Amino acid sequence: MSYMMIAMSSSISENTKNLQTRSAWTFLTNHSHVLICLDVSPEATLREVAVSVGITERAVQRIVADLEGEGILVRERQGRSNRYRINKDLPLRHPVEWHRTVGDLIALGLPHSA
Repeated sequence: MSYMMIAMSSSISENTKNLQTRSAWTFLTNHSHVLICLDVSPEATLREVAVSVGITERAVQRIVADLEGEGILVRERQGRSNRYRINKDLPLRHPVEWHRTVGDLIALGLPHSA
């Protein structure tokens, strides 16, 4: 797991404790969280992404399948593992968001040091 993924996982764990005392909704969806994690660490396993996002590995598998089906995410085999590439120039899917790209969304969620 990359340093950035470890830092994100640690930060998520701390913030999850804070969420338990408030309503648990967030502005970004799990789909966007998965994209952000894979942008930070394209070689991450789906298990590592699941830990970082705070969802099950099976949920991450479904999200990755959704994103691949729309052409947003491309899986590239490297030996026995995968590397993920994101098509950042694609527009977001909802009419309210069409003027923005996938890259804009990812930039919103990246840590300031990235």
